[in-house]
Amino acid sequence: MQILPGDTCPDQIIYNIDSRLGKDRVHIGTFCRTGSVSRVKAQGLCIIESTFKGKSSATLMSANYPLGLPEDELMTWQFVLPSSLRADINFINYTKPNCERKYERVEYSLPDYSPDARVLSLDEVQPVNIPGSFNLSLYGCDQDGVKPELRLIFKVIVNYPKNEENVTYKIDLTHEKTNLTVYSKSSMNECLICVHSSRNCRANVTLEYGRTYFVTFLCQNLENIRIIAEQSIVCWNARTCENLFFRLAVPSVLLQLPILIETFTWKIQALEPVNIEIISSILKLKQHIPNLDQRCNGSYSYIINGSNPGRSWSLGYFCPVGDIEKIQIKDNVTITLKTFGKRWFNESNAQKGDLKLFFKPVLQEDCIFTLSPDPKTKVYVQTPNWLEGLLSFMSVYWNISVPPKQVAQLTFLNERMGITCEKSRAYIYIKEQSTKAVETVCRDDNVLPKTLNLRQHFWINITNCKPSAKQQLSLQFLVTFQKNSDVTIIIGVVAGGMGVLAVIGLLICCIKKKRKSKRKESHNPVVGVYNTNVNTLLPGRQGIFKRERKRNDSHVYAVIEDVMVYGHLLDNSTRPDIAEVGVYRPFSGPVSTAPPSPPPIRKISKSSGLQESSNMLVTDCESYTFACHMPENIHNGDLNVSYNGHMGSRNNK
Repeated sequence: MQILPGDTCPDQIIYNIDSRLGKDRVHIGTFCRTGSVSRVKAQGLCIIESTFKGKSSATLMSANYPLGLPEDELMTWQFVLPSSLRADINFINYTKPNCERKYERVEYSLPDYSPDARVLSLDEVQPVNIPGSFNLSLYGCDQDGVKPELRLIFKVIVNYPKNEENVTYKIDLTHEKTNLTVYSKSSMNECLICVHSSRNCRANVTLEYGRTYFVTFLCQNLENIRIIAEQSIVCWNARTCENLFFRLAVPSVLLQLPILIETFTWKIQALEPVNIEIISSILKLKQHIPNLDQRCNGSYSYIINGSNPGRSWSLGYFCPVGDIEKIQIKDNVTITLKTFGKRWFNESNAQKGDLKLFFKPVLQEDCIFTLSPDPKTKVYVQTPNWLEGLLSFMSVYWNISVPPKQVAQLTFLNERMGITCEKSRAYIYIKEQSTKAVETVCRDDNVLPKTLNLRQHFWINITNCKPSAKQQLSLQFLVTFQKNSDVTIIIGVVAGGMGVLAVIGLLICCIKKKRKSKRKESHNPVVGVYNTNVNTLLPGRQGIFKRERKRNDSHVYAVIEDVMVYGHLLDNSTRPDIAEVGVYRPFSGPVSTAPPSPPPIRKISKSSGLQESSNMLVTDCESYTFACHMPENIHNGDLNVSYNGHMGSRNNK
């Protein structure tokens, strides 16, 4: 038994053990003949061995106590006890030195159970419930010569296990392509995981798929045990994968364990001609947007990320009971289920049948969300990669359904996009899935519409440019619903006497912009031709719809400017410096399975000739012509206005 210098032993027999360290004499300790200390080795500095055969305790202290441990030295205590006993370590008092090199620390090792040592600082909570024999080492450092020096006094308490789980669990992974890591998350309550043998135990173990394991836990309880699981799903054959679907569910073998699954990750990979589709048709998903009070408060949530060589991005955090039925992604996908507390044990069965994975034919769009909102709720939506901003040139779509007899009110929570484009332009497109619907187009330098009323299913597309340095495109919008009759009554009361002025004002506005453009370019008048037989679907980005030129309408223009029709008649004095080739055409017609495409991508060559390319979106100085379909008969009282064809052109400088 070790005692403090100056104390006496019960039988009055005292042993003082000293050692030499170079020219210095070091006092290892003062001991009595009774107690747990069975051996002292003067090796380097010293190793003190304590043996316990039953319930007991001992107080031990560092060499030279209460003076400091010699500088940059190491001493070790070896505790020998049967595996049926448990040891707790309690630091009574310690002093930390001022270190110039290295740092003071303690290190625990369990030679019979784990080859890995656990390193802790003196002010951390020390382990308890340590099974069997173990070593405790105290490391010093190079001190700056200023007091205090390193010293430690502690107590080891050995006892029998209390309420310890000693049950062996069978974990069959022969039919599950799932790898597991099982670990103890707390150093306060040491817990060992033993695989197949009571001597093959560690604080964390890895279980690989294709095998069956028998696992025993040496702990007082399993509350601090966690499981991290990972499963890979790979599609190497596009034709075969199209006929398959996968349930993204935690395997039953793990749900039967009384252990909390911390995370379960599905790594989904597919060849380039395959699109990944995630469907939640039962519970549907909700996007976690805490700043708008749309939170995930359940027992689990999903973290969804997209990745491909050269880029990685986050779709966001999602949880069940929402409005998102489907997410389609062009990139490879990682989905991580994260649990929150013991409620997971009661709600895990709901997750088991909710999320499904499909492999579909290639989709050129980066990401498409399909939403079927409940008309009684508010739906907040934000762009992916929220913290870092939408990736450069990324295009994201939302396909939002409108319940019968309801009107969707779309509200942007940002006044502007908030970016300056370094290359290309950023756009927002809003289009109802109706043949007579009008498209709303906003560019990065436009003020966003506050609220839009939409009566049909509609698409929202946000396409990014390459923003200037340290700028990011992160947008939020809100979708709410009102009964169609209520909106009609409100509009009728407010606009009843203003209907004529509203229609005339709209036409005058377009005409004014058109006339202003003519006055500005009177030397080069614009000739617009509206052709009702032309397919006015917006041309897709390069590579979206891979058809030959003769089989699509990319060579047909809804509006033709005079420089294209009469360019050969213009001499050098009347020819503009930069002549635009082609104009923007909005898509029209019903759109259901495929999203509307972004605007044509092109640039003007710096050479004297005119070239058409697909490397840049339309420039600032381009003229836009919108072919908007309006009802054939717009009437209010005795007014009958027939609107047909071309609305006008707008010159954006």
